[in-house]
Amino acid sequence: MDLGISGCWALVCGSSKGLGRGCAQALAAEGVNLVLNARGAEALESTVRALREAHPDIEVRGAPGDISDSSVRERALAVAPRIDILVTNAGGPPPGDFRDWTRDDWLQALDANMLTPIELIKACVDAMAERGFGRVVNITSGAVKAPIDILGLSNGARSGLTGFVAGLARQPRLAGRNVTINNLLPGAFETERLHKTLAAAAIKSGRSPDEIAVERQAGIPAGRFGSPEEFGAFCALLCSRHAGYYTGQNLLLDGGAYPGVN
Repeated sequence: MDLGISGCWALVCGSSKGLGRGCAQALAAEGVNLVLNARGAEALESTVRALREAHPDIEVRGAPGDISDSSVRERALAVAPRIDILVTNAGGPPPGDFRDWTRDDWLQALDANMLTPIELIKACVDAMAERGFGRVVNITSGAVKAPIDILGLSNGARSGLTGFVAGLARQPRLAGRNVTINNLLPGAFETERLHKTLAAAAIKSGRSPDEIAVERQAGIPAGRFGSPEEFGAFCALLCSRHAGYYTGQNLLLDGGAYPGVN
């Protein structure tokens, strides 16, 4: 299927590795010009080079830095002639007990996982509406559907973004002008972050990371972890010209791990 987005410009955050890179790769394969952002300049430049080599017919530009910094956001947005597709993405805050978190911990989590995506959305959607096309995809977490007790910072910040998007996406001046805003909620995917989590759990339990991985996969009906490539494919589909009637939704990608009906 031709997704109809060749020639568009996309800003993809957190795209030097993991799920963000998977999204960038899928969009590049559809002929989308890219602005890639990530905090690690070296890893980002490596991804930029790889995508340029794989897709010489598109523009791939890097915008390194912490996207929660307003000056980095301004630079990233200015790198492209326009933003037709916005993919927001930020690493989750650390786990822990809410009794140990300070006000600064909460503000940091809110800034990275709620306020920064909102600022990026604010910078893009009105121009998208004027042009009659726009797609915003926020990479959040499966914990929005099934909160995890030790991830309270993430649960709170990402749920706040979810509530905000639910209202904004339904504004007629956006939805009625072919601008959609949706959230992708990943479960367990084969990423560097997952392997760090498995390693930490292994140390805590005295078992090997492989044993922890097998145990976790046994709790997923699909029997495996997801791949960044298949996550990126779903992202590209949400960004397509064919997805204009799908907005304000939370799409959970977890191999069937969540047992609820909605």
